[in-house]
Amino acid sequence: MTTRREFVCTAAAAVALPGLSAGASPDAKPLAEIPADKSIRVGALVFPRMDQIDLTGPFAVLSRLPNATVKLLWKSTEPVRDYRGLGLIPDAKMSDAGEVDLLVVPGGPGQEDLMEDEAVLKFIADRAAKAACVFSVCTGALVCGAAGLLKGRKATTHWASVQFLKYFGAAAVDKRVVVDGKLVSAAGLTAGIDGALQVAALLRGEVAAKAIQLDIQYAPEPPFDCGHPDKAPPEIVAKQRAAFRPLTDKRLATAKRVAAKLGIQVKD
Repeated sequence: MTTRREFVCTAAAAVALPGLSAGASPDAKPLAEIPADKSIRVGALVFPRMDQIDLTGPFAVLSRLPNATVKLLWKSTEPVRDYRGLGLIPDAKMSDAGEVDLLVVPGGPGQEDLMEDEAVLKFIADRAAKAACVFSVCTGALVCGAAGLLKGRKATTHWASVQFLKYFGAAAVDKRVVVDGKLVSAAGLTAGIDGALQVAALLRGEVAAKAIQLDIQYAPEPPFDCGHPDKAPPEIVAKQRAAFRPLTDKRLATAKRVAAKLGIQVKD
């Protein structure tokens, strides 16, 4: 009997990712819905100092996909802690993971350690090559970029890191969810729920996705309309940018090294 968690992942550094949206890249092809009688294997990466909501938000959606299993994957099956201290238990080692249909790559501060981790990048690229869909959340997009998956693609990520997408050959799009071929990227943190619902609709149909949305009662009514820098008070945006600066400076340096490795030239 399969566990309730199974994530299927596949990423391709050199393989074009077929597409879904009107704004997809020219060579993208529509993502095909997977027949109901075919199980969807979902593989989600977990790692130290990730941001748990990048995983747990989408998990609430994807674990409810009809005829699907979700598996959390890492280098070992020892518990890992997100950067706020929440414990997460991987289901299997990456080395033991088979092929996946849907690969989920979360983000968070720990993403920085994955950007030049050849074992992790190879795993993502290898699995992405055969996956039906690759779904990045928040700065997980930067990890996908380091694995070579964003070249010539449109993508989004957290607002404080969207400027780094160009270093991976991607065109940054200021949207909560961007679909380009079989690459689906969600912006920061809570946008992962929106992205997961989009993935659910693409893989299992709109009716299934709507049923999941109702099941989890996803009808957000935030008390403040300041969830984007364009809407938040300038003084709050400035304060948050200052708080992010040490990490964004580190991400910039890493992005430049990765761009050189990928042979991508960027004008600063």
